[in-house]
Amino acid sequence: MLSVLRNATYSRLFAAQVIALLGTGLLTVGLGLLAYDLAGSNAGAVMGTALLIKMLAYVGLSPVINALVSRLPKKTVLITADIVRALMALLLPFITEIWQVYVLIFLLQAASATFTPAFQSLIPQVLPDQRQYTHALSLSRLAYDLEALVSPALAALLLTVVSYNNLFVGTVAGFLCSAALVAVNRLPRRTADDGGEPGPLWHRTTLGMRIFWRTPRLRSLLALNLVVAAPTALILVNSVVYVRTVLGLTDADLALALGSFGAGSMAVALAAPRALERLGDRTVMLSGAVLIPVVLAAVTALSFAGTSDWTWPVLLGLWFLIGAANSAILTPSARLLRDAADDTTAPYVFTAQFSLSHACYIVAYPLAGWLGAFAGLGPAALALTVLAILGAAGAFTSWPRSGSVPREDPASKEQILEPSAGSTAP
Repeated sequence: MLSVLRNATYSRLFAAQVIALLGTGLLTVGLGLLAYDLAGSNAGAVMGTALLIKMLAYVGLSPVINALVSRLPKKTVLITADIVRALMALLLPFITEIWQVYVLIFLLQAASATFTPAFQSLIPQVLPDQRQYTHALSLSRLAYDLEALVSPALAALLLTVVSYNNLFVGTVAGFLCSAALVAVNRLPRRTADDGGEPGPLWHRTTLGMRIFWRTPRLRSLLALNLVVAAPTALILVNSVVYVRTVLGLTDADLALALGSFGAGSMAVALAAPRALERLGDRTVMLSGAVLIPVVLAAVTALSFAGTSDWTWPVLLGLWFLIGAANSAILTPSARLLRDAADDTTAPYVFTAQFSLSHACYIVAYPLAGWLGAFAGLGPAALALTVLAILGAAGAFTSWPRSGSVPREDPASKEQILEPSAGSTAP
């Protein structure tokens, strides 16, 4: 897997991703402490609102921004997005009002909604070989999982010697280092056809979603996004409630629970290249879609059963299985996007996935958080189980059994790319 890092262009891009992720992790810890300083016991409401703003920025702005910057060089887009993120993080220590948190988070996440799809759509051009690209996807998954483990530990270490405001300095440094690595990198040149997207702004904004709708495997991926959102919302929102309130355990135990989730994800990410070669995308991803509702049903039963001596080890095992099942879906997902796109449409397809996948969390987070708070953890877990079952059913229905889906005929593709008659440029 690590052999893919011999590609100098990709290795620098991967380093930029890892450093930016570490900076984002420090930002998350620092933002929680800032919210507590500003709102006290209402810090959870502030963080919940900030998280909702993040999702809305991802869903609403990502397709529009991508359409606006589609004709700009990728390097310019990536560097500018990193600089904007660094500037927003630099302003966070000077915040004195809650509304200022919301404004800065919106602007920062708008920049992230620009950076991430552009970055993801660039990797297939850097690594056109299918095997190398699969290894790169596994490394990317590992980077996200390791960030979830390393960033809190690094933040805890730093907080022993500095105040939480200094965590934002680490965030700024991470984004600036990412920008520098992109700046010194030699990225693929735009071809004659690359970036030649026809049509007005609205046509370019909706292009990725229209390709999603016309491609069976991408319709299945849309349903799989819902399957992944259900357990992820449970983990991120309610882990602290299960560990601290229900079981009466410590912060260290909470870290262990989240670490179990990350360990499951990393285990599958490491095994993914070989599994995908032997079994194919459909088998691996739909296996995850089957496992997630089963595990969520077990979490539901655990939530209604009350506590006992075996509750804690069972919860750790379930969190591990959720991480593994999520990774079985997430790690290969970009392969489906690459196969459904060419150099012209790739940025739009990756942006559509970025936007649509985060839209699922707008449904899942309230179910996990609000329903869990008002009705209890059992009903919340049950609702998320139903959500995952619906997503899994949609995924199986949309994805044909054949090993590969024929590409659209030229007329169909032309119909997607060409704007409708009477359209005018913005």
